[in-house]
Amino acid sequence: MKRVVSFLISVYLSVPVVLYLFPWILGHIIFAHLARFPFFVDLSRPEDVLNHTSNFYLDTEEGVSVGVWHTLPASQWEKAAGRSPEWYREALGDGSPVIVFLHGNVGTRALKHRVELVKVLSSTGYHVLSLDYRGFGDSSGEPSEAGLTRDALYLYKWAKKHSGGSLVCLWGHSLGTGVATNAAVKLQEQGSAVEAIILQAPYTRIGEVVTNHRITKLYLFLPGFESLVWYLMEKNNIEFDNAKNLQTLTSPLLILHAKDDKLVPHHMGLKLHQISLQAREKLNTDAPVEMISYDANLGISHSKVYLDPNLSDVVRKFLENLRQ
Repeated sequence: MKRVVSFLISVYLSVPVVLYLFPWILGHIIFAHLARFPFFVDLSRPEDVLNHTSNFYLDTEEGVSVGVWHTLPASQWEKAAGRSPEWYREALGDGSPVIVFLHGNVGTRALKHRVELVKVLSSTGYHVLSLDYRGFGDSSGEPSEAGLTRDALYLYKWAKKHSGGSLVCLWGHSLGTGVATNAAVKLQEQGSAVEAIILQAPYTRIGEVVTNHRITKLYLFLPGFESLVWYLMEKNNIEFDNAKNLQTLTSPLLILHAKDDKLVPHHMGLKLHQISLQAREKLNTDAPVEMISYDANLGISHSKVYLDPNLSDVVRKFLENLRQ
């Protein structure tokens, strides 16, 4: 028994040392891109899990090709039978809003809760472009904060080019909220503010999610461990600072956050809501800022916003008001 206890203590104490010596490990943990769930889905055949969807690839920069699913709005389903990818691309200009969906870490665009959300958005009447960032799914390259942001920027601009003037909205979930606000800041700096942003389960800074994680909390009483985490974040060039980004963004914003979210605490969404309201006053803009908080009894937790029976109405009302 003593040997077992000694071994467990040695393993426990070795974790900070290993992280310090190999800082890239934390980056892999944050992105979790190698966990390509679900394992047995052919991403080139979206019809196996999602109807009325076309798969295609975009070269976001030299040496990087990312996979995207384009799911049609329900109004286009009957016309879509047997159509080519080119027809799907032309259909983006039918006047329906386009949602660029930026998912969280772990898994691919075929993960169940992502597919279920896309089904809701499609039935509501939207085109949905579901992106697997570089290094995720069947996309090439290695993930980084700058790289994921470039992938999102490229897809957003591609969508704007082919949408025929339709509204294009950035929807980020979890890790993807940081990608969404990063991309929105870049676009605003370039003079073309995003028409709408929806943040599902957003955090203030990704490092605060890491330090709040239940596994991290097992180490926080060790002197210097929290400082080590922030040092490793800096070494990996990972910031994903929604709080900072929302201080300057002027785009219409909708925040969706569940009170029973154990991964990204609900209070982070509340803080971002307040930051955005204060930014509107400071920047003298009347762009709407809304937040929907879900009670724990709905069971939405971190990823199941599709369980909200009113989700279609909430999103439709938010986007339709922007066109009035």
